[in-house]
Amino acid sequence: MPTLAQRLRDVFSLSRPQARSALRAAGYDGASGGRRLRNAGEIPLPIAAQLAARQPLAWRARYLTANNGFARAGVLAWQAQIAGTGIKPQSAAPDPAARKAIATAWERFVDGCDADGMVDFYGLLATLVAVTVTDGEAFAIQLHDPAGRLKLRLIDATQIDGAYHDDLAAGARIVAGVEFNAAGERVAYHAYRERPGLPLAGGLDLMRLPAQDVLHVFRPETPGQVRGVSWFAPVLARFFDLDKAHDAQLMRQQIAAMLAGFIVDPQGEAGGFEGPNDGLGTREGGLEPGTIKLLRPGADIRFSEPAPIGAESIDFLKITAREIAAGLGLPYEQLTGDLSGVNYSSIRAGLVDFRRRAEAIQHNVIIRQFCRPVWRRWLTTEILAGRIDAPGFESDPEAWLAASWLPPRNDRVDPAKDIQAEIAAIGAGLMSRRQAVAARGYDLEALDDEIAADRKDGAAKGLDFALAAAQPAKEEPQP
Repeated sequence: MPTLAQRLRDVFSLSRPQARSALRAAGYDGASGGRRLRNAGEIPLPIAAQLAARQPLAWRARYLTANNGFARAGVLAWQAQIAGTGIKPQSAAPDPAARKAIATAWERFVDGCDADGMVDFYGLLATLVAVTVTDGEAFAIQLHDPAGRLKLRLIDATQIDGAYHDDLAAGARIVAGVEFNAAGERVAYHAYRERPGLPLAGGLDLMRLPAQDVLHVFRPETPGQVRGVSWFAPVLARFFDLDKAHDAQLMRQQIAAMLAGFIVDPQGEAGGFEGPNDGLGTREGGLEPGTIKLLRPGADIRFSEPAPIGAESIDFLKITAREIAAGLGLPYEQLTGDLSGVNYSSIRAGLVDFRRRAEAIQHNVIIRQFCRPVWRRWLTTEILAGRIDAPGFESDPEAWLAASWLPPRNDRVDPAKDIQAEIAAIGAGLMSRRQAVAARGYDLEALDDEIAADRKDGAAKGLDFALAAAQPAKEEPQP
């Protein structure tokens, strides 16, 4: 048997194409060029493939989410898990009084931050997440009103000209409407002045938006990625196939529900049935309950017997739906609403894994690319305008801009068991009370103030709920 050194010498003695082929064949089957993988697709340049496929994928995903119930459910599942009722900030400013002032000012900003005046900050966040899932990316512009207060406006991804590519001076360039400097940093976005699709919209004039005013949210999938790719990309083809299969099965059911009669009349005259004749041997008529029909001698009638839908067809549709759910990163039950085959352990395992993926997106994408930049821009604006007192901000701004972001609370599959586990973890020093409260989407200081106020008010009215909560419920005697 030849040694490794001999095999390497044999390989390097070949021409370069032969050497590549030999190395592939000797190593990975997936890189071979045999019959099994002769027509296998390849993506040699991910960035080029993303730029070419980005827009068709987004448009087809939009069509699906508008017309397919499963696709819509997939978007809503990600939207509910990532955005929910809102990812909320908790200031880490050094002074407790300043933290309360910042929290109060933030609530005012939340209510009035939408430049279009439609929703609050958390509504913008929910829309942004849904658009990111469907289109693969979402854009928001930061601007200021005449009073100098920060406003946000969501814009459609098509408003950033994805077909605009250009080489600029000194190594700068524009790729898919995004301008980079020579160091590869994003410095501007080139957008249409009017929102595409609006009636009576003006021309297609472009405006240059500084990058610090634009929030570009997308899930990076490859180094150097410029624009986002729809999350439906791995399952679009399967979705359309499943849609066609469902339509075919529905048509099959409709045909099976029809009772079609065929009269065999050797004499050429259909007898016993009324109704107009279309001249082609087809007589329109019907049977009603309790009706007795007479046929001419020699005439016979036969009824259609469509084949029923087999269990194997239903199972295959379920397998396809599971494949789509896996490609979207969702539990099958979240996509279809089918809970017929779950138990406590299986649904909990599926939800824990799904929530772990959603948490990574919350912190690595949504908070990093949207929530944190908005917070820093808003708080800086408010402090510099004198609406929030922040001594020492100019010398150490980071101490005032620091904040923790609290994702929405997750409902528990078994609340009693999970709460007891948390209590045990806090008692054993494995987690803090602040962590447990933050996991529910609350601010610890605000919660403590609320509890203290409740107890003070309850004591003034002679109420004591603590005693009732501490006593276990008594079992009712069995008859």
